[in-house]
Amino acid sequence: MGVVGLGMGTGHVRGYQAHPRAEVAAICDVDEKRLQAAAKEYGVSATYTDAGEMFRQAGLDAVSIATPNKFHAPLSIAALKAGLHVLCEKPMAMNAREAQKMLDAAKAAKRNLMINFSYRFTDVSRALKQQVDAGVLGDIYFGRTVWHRRRGMPKFGGWFGIKELAGGGPLIDLGVHRLDLALWLMGYPEPVVVTGSAYNKIAAPIAKKAKKTFTVEDLACGMVKFANGATLIIEASWALHIKHAEHMVTRLCGTKGGLVQRNVGGKYEFEAEIYTDEPGGRFTRTIDRVTAGGGSAMGEFVDSILEKRAPLATGEEGLKVMKILDGIYKSAQTGREVRYR
Repeated sequence: MGVVGLGMGTGHVRGYQAHPRAEVAAICDVDEKRLQAAAKEYGVSATYTDAGEMFRQAGLDAVSIATPNKFHAPLSIAALKAGLHVLCEKPMAMNAREAQKMLDAAKAAKRNLMINFSYRFTDVSRALKQQVDAGVLGDIYFGRTVWHRRRGMPKFGGWFGIKELAGGGPLIDLGVHRLDLALWLMGYPEPVVVTGSAYNKIAAPIAKKAKKTFTVEDLACGMVKFANGATLIIEASWALHIKHAEHMVTRLCGTKGGLVQRNVGGKYEFEAEIYTDEPGGRFTRTIDRVTAGGGSAMGEFVDSILEKRAPLATGEEGLKVMKILDGIYKSAQTGREVRYR
């Protein structure tokens, strides 16, 4: 395994090193100081500042792309053309057009392309997926999925706030996680109509006062209608007047029951409940102990290669997410709904 980008990429390094049949053979970053620090911390001897050189020379089977969003598509395509399997950080690309090119390259190379939608790789999420697949909710027809922060612009003044590097703000950064989780639980239905709005009411004045570049939204929201008749509302913000520092919730409602997954106390611990009508009353079930365990996204990626199968969180799913994000941004800009059919 190789890893490009040693910000988020250090998590990929740890994930691979935890797998008994994977070895991190090379790492890459344009920041030489950060590269050498990571090499020392994780015991990796082969280091590169040029990703293309690493793809050609390091003798790799697969690579993680964990760079700023602008470079996801070109680096993933270069790696696929070099014969490597690719695990790309979210979002898949800057837009759906780039995502389609990545998917085409993976098919041409006959290599796996996986997207790191990490919030589905938790025990609570897996347990909910098992319940949905068992038919506990029936047909899911409505949902709402949210990630709000009170004040949480990541690395304020860095690349996250620059549209040319990030592609967007909290919608493409945070919302992408909650969108994938909801779509995964819903069975990834086909989007047909998207509407959206975007705002920059809080972060822009803060950025101006701090003399920082900030060219993306601080809040975006949208509504998606699917070919099966279902509707999903999505909300994401880096700056909003709310109680907690972090507020995450995904709620889905079906013909037989409903579910909710939410964070606890504004932190990164999660709880989940399922609501059903049963003989004798209406019941709320809480997940007390999770038995639907599983590995990390990195472990799943390695296993998919070794087992010669498609990974979970495929490029096709990543493309569908990008179409929805594109639609919300376009609708916010034009004031009109976006139709895919």
